[in-house]
Amino acid sequence: MQKEIRQDKIVGSRRFSNYFWAFFLFIGGISFLFAGISSYFKINLLPFANPTELVFIPQGLVMVFYGTLSLCISIYIVITILLDIGSGYNEYNKIENLVKIVRKGFPGRNREILLTYPLENIRAIGIKITEGLNPTRSIYLCLKDERNIPLTPVQQPTIISDLEGEAADLAKFLDLNLENL
Repeated sequence: MQKEIRQDKIVGSRRFSNYFWAFFLFIGGISFLFAGISSYFKINLLPFANPTELVFIPQGLVMVFYGTLSLCISIYIVITILLDIGSGYNEYNKIENLVKIVRKGFPGRNREILLTYPLENIRAIGIKITEGLNPTRSIYLCLKDERNIPLTPVQQPTIISDLEGEAADLAKFLDLNLENL
């Protein structure tokens, strides 16, 4: 049974980088908001600076705007962490001849995303590696109708040898070819 079913767990938004950015944006947002409010009321709310010397229009107003924007983004990231958006698993089942891709989405009618593909419709396992300013390294499920379904989560680029090894193991398990996209 273990040799017939393979399940790969996918980590969603509960990654260290999201915790870091939520905390960093929250602290920065509170600081900017307090600086803007301090410049308006001429009361120092920050122990490490003196924003009462700022002129409210335009500097204090901009500080309030940036602080509010930063707080909103940090709250959004915290909500995605709490809901664990993007987490799930990929299941490769030789018994049922199916590949199931399961992910969690935002609350609503389509909270649980389930994609199923028969093994007969799969042409190959593909690897896409792009370098540059925004590098991506991903494994794809290449279907016979020329669609490419990503299997790897959004994350920091992994080491190329690890990605190739993972893709080769999956291609060997499913008895498929390995392609470079």
